Amino acid sequence: MIGKKIRLERILDRNTRRTVIVPLDHGVTVGPIPGLIQIPPAANLIAEGGANAAVVHRGAAMFGHRGYGKDLGLILHLSASTTLSPDSNQKVLVATVEDALQMGADAVSIHVNLGAEDEAQMLRDFGTVSSACQRWGMPLLAMMYTRGPKIRNEYDVRYVRHAARVGAEMGADIVKVSYTGSPETFREVTEGCASPVVIAGGEKMESDEDVLRMVHGAVSAGGAGASIGRNVFQHRSPAAMVKAIAAIVHGTATVKEALGLIKARAH
Repeated sequence: MIGKKIRLERILDRNTRRTVIVPLDHGVTVGPIPGLIQIPPAANLIAEGGANAAVVHRGAAMFGHRGYGKDLGLILHLSASTTLSPDSNQKVLVATVEDALQMGADAVSIHVNLGAEDEAQMLRDFGTVSSACQRWGMPLLAMMYTRGPKIRNEYDVRYVRHAARVGAEMGADIVKVSYTGSPETFREVTEGCASPVVIAGGEKMESDEDVLRMVHGAVSAGGAGASIGRNVFQHRSPAAMVKAIAAIVHGTATVKEALGLIKARAH
């Protein structure tokens, strides 16, 4: 489908077939946290660093047509919940694929928590969105997590590879999952998923090296890149962090070489 192919090239590097995505949608979930008090400055910094795309809700989508600086792919997030909810794992649809088309978005994203009490509704919504994406030629990023009463460890490869497979089977063009902790286990995830797999960044990590080692491990195991939020936009130099991640994802940089890019930027 030509429309989907054209849009995918705005969020996936056409040469590496990998991507560096920065989610900036946290404001709905947790409010105006450090690094995301205002969306435009954060978007400017990650674009400067070379991010392929950002994930935002409709109210923040105004930065999509930038008119200056580097291009930054626009992924409209269709799912939402807040930490104020009795069950923040329950994600509901708050926008449509048609909304994304009207906004000029390059892709849409949804969030599904397998194992949650409302898993059935989230899967039904996934199917509805996937059908609309096929109809309109809109790329779909599926954020697939395992969270609920039966999930003892959401990073367990048994759960993560299942989540990734569900995303691919349901029609996602890119699947986002948690990193399983090692290249050996993460290869089980990528080998069992027909769609490109990117890793989530999770909570703020203790060091830059921890983040970059995770990215390097995922890519070496067949991953298609990273979709990292807090560890980028809350970094002392978001542009430098994105540049370091991109050097691993799109280049051949080692963790040490990527760390050097951050240090060079700081001085």
